[in-house]
Amino acid sequence: MSDLLKMTATEARNSLLKKEISSVELLNAYQNAMEKTEALNNYVTPTLDAAKQMAVNADKAYAQGNAGPLAGLPIGVKDLFCTKDIETTACSAILKGFLPSYESTVTSNIWQSGGVMLGKLNCDEFAMGSSNETSIFGPAVNPWSKIDGMDLSSGGSSGGSASSVAAGSALMSLGTDTGGSIRQPAAFCGVVGLKPTYGRCSRWGIVAFASSLDQAGPFTRTVEDSALIFSVMAGHDPKDSTSASLGYTNFSEAVKSGIEGLRIGIPAEYNVDGMDIEISDLWKKGRAWLEQAGAKIVDINLPHTKYALPCYYIIAPAEASSNLARYDGVRYGKRIEAETLDAMYEATRADGFGEEVQRRILIGTYALSAGYYDAYYLRAQQVRRLIKEDFEKAFNDVDAILTPTTPAPAFPLGAEVSDPITMYLNDVFTVPANLAGLPGISVPAGLSKQGLPLGLQLLAPPFEEGRLFSVANAIEKQAEFLLAPARAVGGLQ
Repeated sequence: MSDLLKMTATEARNSLLKKEISSVELLNAYQNAMEKTEALNNYVTPTLDAAKQMAVNADKAYAQGNAGPLAGLPIGVKDLFCTKDIETTACSAILKGFLPSYESTVTSNIWQSGGVMLGKLNCDEFAMGSSNETSIFGPAVNPWSKIDGMDLSSGGSSGGSASSVAAGSALMSLGTDTGGSIRQPAAFCGVVGLKPTYGRCSRWGIVAFASSLDQAGPFTRTVEDSALIFSVMAGHDPKDSTSASLGYTNFSEAVKSGIEGLRIGIPAEYNVDGMDIEISDLWKKGRAWLEQAGAKIVDINLPHTKYALPCYYIIAPAEASSNLARYDGVRYGKRIEAETLDAMYEATRADGFGEEVQRRILIGTYALSAGYYDAYYLRAQQVRRLIKEDFEKAFNDVDAILTPTTPAPAFPLGAEVSDPITMYLNDVFTVPANLAGLPGISVPAGLSKQGLPLGLQLLAPPFEEGRLFSVANAIEKQAEFLLAPARAVGGLQ
């Protein structure tokens, strides 16, 4: 069993093709791992009965020689993706018991390619959070070592997705990224997290937070695995008006292409006050690694970066305020009965939404209200345009950009939850890519003095995920990062 858990997705796929292992055997190993890591609270809705049938079907496909690219590979799904007839809650009380009558486009692509669904994974309520502590199911726990006896945050909002891959209870997983919700948890948990270009993956069937920022992406153990699953996830979807009209691309081919001659930008503005010295040192190492691989390092400026965080925390709550207006207790989800319709709305939303979701709805409603729209929301959109133009100008001179993923390693659960501003600062390096619609990837690249994983972030021009994979692969090779969380199973060391 442990040997099966040591395999990367690419290795498992090759072993399945050679019939050295079966999909059912692989599933059994991960089912066992899920049981052993139950204390990490990664899964909110296991789907093992469905998984068994999917694994059987995958083995039949291999026997017939028509197995899809993800056939038999066990995959976890963030509880933000609608899954047909399987509870989808967005980890919120207001959607408890909701059974979608349809499947999201991204998960549909995964299952059609033969992927095996392990279950729905924990996340911050409606993806609003940076530590997975706003979930009604409680936080997903980071499988790396505790600090002073305290469990560590797995990051957010896709904390369960990152933690499950790091712990060995999922081979790969799906998450969403609105302001860093894939890349930050990936850095905290020591796995690879990809946020694609806005429009590269369909948003249809994903519970919306902020529609101009949300994007689906994968968590994997390696860059090669990320390219494997992303090739299936990406693609045009006529059901999503923001979906890019691009054909199929096999991103696995891009991973091993060299980076000789590529120009890598280092933005001065990402050297922020309060950044952990270990993060700064790792960033310097990343520069050196890319130079050794044949790239040229170029200093660049992104002058409006300092406005990205306040800009994001106006736009995202404003869009959330609009999107979450649909949760009113009328057609689906939780309903608190009352004497009048307005009273029912008020009681349902007050009881169904958690504190952080309520906070963001109120912020967003205020920013969109008469008399404040121009001063806040409109100005934030103007600043967003300037941030996008900064990146466009930079990419005239460089092929990719290297930055830290987070300003510090994972923190203990409960350490920052009472201070929203401190919590929001965890997204300082990731938010700009969402505002500009750029692809970004976090690669585990080192350990802190306390033995916690640290990540480096790479950004590329829109729809240049292939280039992102090639540069990320160069970092991965040089870093030689060892995935060895204290509470992982199966000897991932």
